[in-house]
Amino acid sequence: MSAPVLDLSLVPPLGDPRPQPVPEVHETTLPNGLRLVVVPRPGVPLVELRLRVPFAAATPRAAATHTARTSVLSGAVLLGTAAHDQLQLAQLLQTQGAELSVSADPDRLLLATTMLPDGLGPVLRLLAELLSTATYPGGQVEAERERVVERIRIARSQPGVVARSALAARRYGAHPYAHQLPDAELVGSVTPAALRRLHRDRVLPAGSTLVLVGDIDPASAGDVVGDALAGWAAEGTAVAAPPVPILAAGHLEVVDRPGAVQSNVRLGGPAPARTDPELPAVRLASMVFGGYFSSRLVENIRERRGYTYSPRSSVEHLMGGSSFVVEADVATEVTGPAFLETWYELGRMAVTAVTEAELESARRYLLGTLALGTATHAGLASTLSALFGAGLPAEWLADHQRALATVTVEEVAAASRRWLSPAGLTAVVVGDADAIAEPLRALGPVDVTASAARAAQA
Repeated sequence: MSAPVLDLSLVPPLGDPRPQPVPEVHETTLPNGLRLVVVPRPGVPLVELRLRVPFAAATPRAAATHTARTSVLSGAVLLGTAAHDQLQLAQLLQTQGAELSVSADPDRLLLATTMLPDGLGPVLRLLAELLSTATYPGGQVEAERERVVERIRIARSQPGVVARSALAARRYGAHPYAHQLPDAELVGSVTPAALRRLHRDRVLPAGSTLVLVGDIDPASAGDVVGDALAGWAAEGTAVAAPPVPILAAGHLEVVDRPGAVQSNVRLGGPAPARTDPELPAVRLASMVFGGYFSSRLVENIRERRGYTYSPRSSVEHLMGGSSFVVEADVATEVTGPAFLETWYELGRMAVTAVTEAELESARRYLLGTLALGTATHAGLASTLSALFGAGLPAEWLADHQRALATVTVEEVAAASRRWLSPAGLTAVVVGDADAIAEPLRALGPVDVTASAARAAQA
């Protein structure tokens, strides 16, 4: 018995994307300089909290040490305060349905949690303890330091991490962003005193942004925050990363992993900032090229040739600069052909126009993804934290959606020529140099280097 044939005419057409609503934002600045953003969203009895503290390295020279210390501080800040030890802090947070996480990137330290509305005051008071009186006890700092060192060693064994780190080093040169992964030796030398000093100098209310999204009243939330965080006072100025340098792409770099059965291809270059009028066209160009399953890159090197499972491209934003990034993990024996096809698709984006159908499909996918990303309390809180941290208003969400909706084929073509041209992208491949270097040299000059882990062993 044959399977029934699906009549696609019965599938209703996609509707028009819904306008991005501008959230109701209540903003104020506390006497200590902290920027407070409250977004009431009744219905779900939860509150999302995001505290963003600027945490970039002060100078390129200090970047390696700063990155190492920050990697330990982001875990050690939860080890205790003057009033409570680590276990007590965790228990008090759990009584309010909260669990505080702390993360860091080259631009900021982020403290995040979800709680019940009635827990806002107690959680904020515990947060104030951490901000003002974190103790960094010696024995526990040592254990945290060892944990971070082990995590770094594991990360350096993962080729994807090696590839991304190598690309950052090539792209950013002497800029602090070049230090994507802390040096294990520097992490091993971090002391409790160094963490206390870093906390005192850099965990500052002035320049920081606290975002609250959920079932709360803005006026009462402002009072609770003001009372709880009034004692968080510190002198100093938040440090932002300098603009990234514009460096020549240079030769293709092969980072040697002897015996690797897979190669990790990474390409990257500058991209327009969030405030650049060309960003919507570049985001759509990235989507058409490799940003989702129906993209050209996926159709070519996954569906047609079977070289890889999940090639992708994206536009990423940091305070000092934005990037267009391409990633693909391929079998060693097809590294050269896969790189060639990726290069070809980038060139095709730069010299031939996309079709109206391609643009409309990418537009719908991107607009839908944006809507989903802010549909939940957590998604909206994280998005607003990033926007306000970058100096942008909540209205940017709706403005960006409207801009995406009006991008033309001609604008995508112009953006592709400027930002996606393969000649302007830095390229790194991590893999077995003996097997892949010669095929890649057929495409241009190749520099071979040892991986950081192998160099350390040598």
